[in-house]
Amino acid sequence: MNNTQQHILIIGAGLCGSLLALRLGQRGYKVTVYEMRPDLRKVDISAGRSINLAFSDRGIKAMNMVGIQDQIEPLCIPMNGRMLHDLEGNTSFSPYSGRHEYINSISRGGLNALLLDEAEKHENVTIHFNKKCKSVDFENTTALFKDYDTNTEFEANADVIFATDGAGSAMRKSYYLGKKFLFSFSQNYLTHGYKELSIPPTEDGGFRTYKNALHIWGRDAFMLIALPNLDGSFTVTLFLSFDEGEYNFNNLTTKERVEEFFSTYFKDALELMPNLAEEFFENPSAPLGTVKCSPWHYKGNTLLMGDAAHAIVPFYGQGMNASFEDVTELDKVLEEGHTDWETIFKIYEANRKKDTDAIADLAIDNFFEMKGHVNKANFREKRQLEMALEKTFPTEYSSKYSLVTFNEELGYQEAMLRGRAQDKAILNMLADGIISNVEDMTEAELKETLENIKTATDNILEDDRIAGMKQ
Repeated sequence: MNNTQQHILIIGAGLCGSLLALRLGQRGYKVTVYEMRPDLRKVDISAGRSINLAFSDRGIKAMNMVGIQDQIEPLCIPMNGRMLHDLEGNTSFSPYSGRHEYINSISRGGLNALLLDEAEKHENVTIHFNKKCKSVDFENTTALFKDYDTNTEFEANADVIFATDGAGSAMRKSYYLGKKFLFSFSQNYLTHGYKELSIPPTEDGGFRTYKNALHIWGRDAFMLIALPNLDGSFTVTLFLSFDEGEYNFNNLTTKERVEEFFSTYFKDALELMPNLAEEFFENPSAPLGTVKCSPWHYKGNTLLMGDAAHAIVPFYGQGMNASFEDVTELDKVLEEGHTDWETIFKIYEANRKKDTDAIADLAIDNFFEMKGHVNKANFREKRQLEMALEKTFPTEYSSKYSLVTFNEELGYQEAMLRGRAQDKAILNMLADGIISNVEDMTEAELKETLENIKTATDNILEDDRIAGMKQ
């Protein structure tokens, strides 16, 4: 395939689309990107969306692929673990790993702007803003756009179209409505939604609470989290049911009731949030959903990527990282030297879909873990053991969280299957009294425990294989 003679159209210049444009530009393709929103480098368009995200090893791998990780690092604030806040305002710190591994809080806008800047350094990459995709003719490889600047419509064609236009993808909708091939699609919502709030910086620009952690106020039926920003503020997100429970988004309708809710369940957070009532009623509440679909491609003409193909809820901190990994996985197939896009797309989807389905399921699991399980004694005992194992035997054991977050060469599906089996093995052994008094264990006792966990994990995986759960 002669890259310089191939014209690629990308719908969407968000995180996935801008990285894809950069990488394909580096490979010599002629790339044209159309983005619905204004240029975020010139206009603030963050309202209602998370302004910071969790950035970890799979995302770092993608940045290294395009050679800009050194430019990304100044945008990051390391978060070494979860800071858990109880009802009384007491805190306890739970590291992410016994190997001192960490994730990063990063500005969505800052990262997106950097990727756009890097993509536009290539003469063969052109990015247009205020151009909304209305539909895609996937048989003829054309897309219909509305130009918000001129209020006119126009058609664009290319050799291949990539849609990275998010969970509401216009091209995915065209797949569904076109009825030209068998297309499966599901969109499932949690009963909970989310609302963005904030903890402002101190007067001198400092942080009002511990900087290097993801803060969690887990309350079983709902939760609050906070991630740090470079300006000393924290982005705070409330996850709450729309209509269930004593307090929900539909009945928190007055300043007094909001403050009553926070003073009851998040009183130490309330003390740090002087603008709570104002932000609560100004900022929108948004739903949380999972999108799965197949196939992602139509022949060699079009391909869905990122949230357009597999939107997930945010509770594993992997949404952005998974979208970035899409680009590295596609790049891996391109590197194999295939001569046609249909072959490339078939191989890519066969390799990738099982992993994106897995991280979608893991994200739902982590929703329940973060809002409730982190406060339970058996969960804390399991985490204490896992930290000890990772610290003492760093090359022999990784928790499920570490397998997913810090093992970028391991697919999400394999990480999920092994991680779930390990969790089941440990929890069974704790319940049966086979493991106890973790803090008093000698290294020899830890080693024996590790070997028992490995054996039990392998037995569970074999049972799963026989039951058809492992391919």
